[in-house]
Amino acid sequence: MKRLKRELLIYVGLFFALAIGMHHEEWFDHPLEHVAALPSSPLGPLHPLIIVFGAYMLVVMVRLFIKMMRKILSRET
Repeated sequence: MKRLKRELLIYVGLFFALAIGMHHEEWFDHPLEHVAALPSSPLGPLHPLIIVFGAYMLVVMVRLFIKMMRKILSRET
């Protein structure tokens, strides 16, 4: 359960970082209108979740690569 909470926190953190990073002007100027316009977005209403999932998968791949390299390097010494 602890790992699930950590991964969910990473996902939510990525969501907010990407949302504010990509649309900072909209979030600071008119956040409610920005959220209300989400269903009529050209990328579709679920595009924030899809983009964050892709970014999360990249983070997972980097973490797995680092873990694998640590395992290989610790075996050599």
